[in-house]
Amino acid sequence: MALVVAALLPVFLLIVLGFVLKRSLLRLETQWHGLERLTYYVLFPLLLIQTLVRADLSAVPVAGVGGALLLSALLMSLLCLVLRPVLARCAVDGPAFTSIFQGATRWQTYVALSVSGNLYGDTGLALASVAMVAIIPLVNVFSVAVLAHYASPEKQAVRAILMTMVRNPLIWACAIGLTLNVLHLPLPRIWHEVADALGRSSLAIGLLVTGAGLHLAGMLRPSLAAAVAVFLKLALMPVLAITLALWFGLSGSNLAIVAVCSAVPTSSSAYVLARQMGGDAPLLAQIITLQTILAAITMPVVIALVA
Repeated sequence: MALVVAALLPVFLLIVLGFVLKRSLLRLETQWHGLERLTYYVLFPLLLIQTLVRADLSAVPVAGVGGALLLSALLMSLLCLVLRPVLARCAVDGPAFTSIFQGATRWQTYVALSVSGNLYGDTGLALASVAMVAIIPLVNVFSVAVLAHYASPEKQAVRAILMTMVRNPLIWACAIGLTLNVLHLPLPRIWHEVADALGRSSLAIGLLVTGAGLHLAGMLRPSLAAAVAVFLKLALMPVLAITLALWFGLSGSNLAIVAVCSAVPTSSSAYVLARQMGGDAPLLAQIITLQTILAAITMPVVIALVA
């Protein structure tokens, strides 16, 4: 447990620092918006490409790690859809349901990669990157489709949904990194030096941006919808993923990485998507903040149980 807490502490301290900076030194929303775009479109994709280029995928159970997380995300998505009629009877409207859906299925990649790297170094980063390849396309397609169906004033065409996916830089980064890895294409030294320098900064800046986006309003009296999303993501999702991982025969660091990736809070980018497509953005902000705060307690327990 001590090692797990030591790996998590720097991550959550950076999130707290981002929260403090937003309310003291860097108060303008445009400053954080610029950092978020820089991280999302440049720094983070470079980290993913570089990590996957250097990863020895033959030494890691790609199918087991990716399969467990992919199936757990799929099962959680189906569960949310099954719960939709019940939630509707509890006065949860369409936009609010989309926030529950995103809160239960999406994951904070900055936290997952940071903790994985702190626990297991380059191997942990490689495994977490494999997890991203499995999860990111699925949850993005489902999130956009659910928002288009339940929240958007005008239903989105299939082509529009596909174009949203095509423009996702993280999906492209995973595809490029895996292609370079499989083909063993040599890259110049200058590439590695630049990618390493920019990639290292991506996680720290990403965590600061995560902290800056936290909203404490309403934390003492969370809504029913927020409570449901917190339970599904922080309690049920790890149970599903770890059960599937054990079924796939994973153990040791491989099992721990599955636990890390399934136990992280929801991505702050879900809030941006909710604003763009008519979801309940204030509810999602409450969900993200609650999950981020509570994950500091739940993640060490989940990881320690399998590590």
